[in-house]
Amino acid sequence: MIQGFSISVSGLMAQSKRLAVSADNVANMRSRGVDPEGPAEQPGAYRPKRVVDVTAGGGGVRGEVRPIAPASVETYEPGSPDADAEGRVNRPNVNLAEELVTQIQARRAYEANAAAIRTQDEVTESLLDIKS
Repeated sequence: MIQGFSISVSGLMAQSKRLAVSADNVANMRSRGVDPEGPAEQPGAYRPKRVVDVTAGGGGVRGEVRPIAPASVETYEPGSPDADAEGRVNRPNVNLAEELVTQIQARRAYEANAAAIRTQDEVTESLLDIKS
């Protein structure tokens, strides 16, 4: 019975991480992106991420944060202070529509795991009442 709680808690944690990473992507979508021709270290450039669910040993899941490739896309913004001579700017490769869908999916999965914990708690409580 404890394993049921453990599996659901792992799902809660994975979905919390998914939501946090997606929110971070949305908050930084207008930041300066990585210059693909620039140096490896680019202070101030945002590298978008994605959470991938990985099956954990003994059941459950864990969320692994992985970078999105390519990390940036080139946009035409001649008025931006980050624009080059031709008006091009590297922005993080973040799609707002995809991020909103990811956030909705994370919320629903979180709710499902929370419901599973509540059900497991009710079953355990009923079992203890029967035994006493």
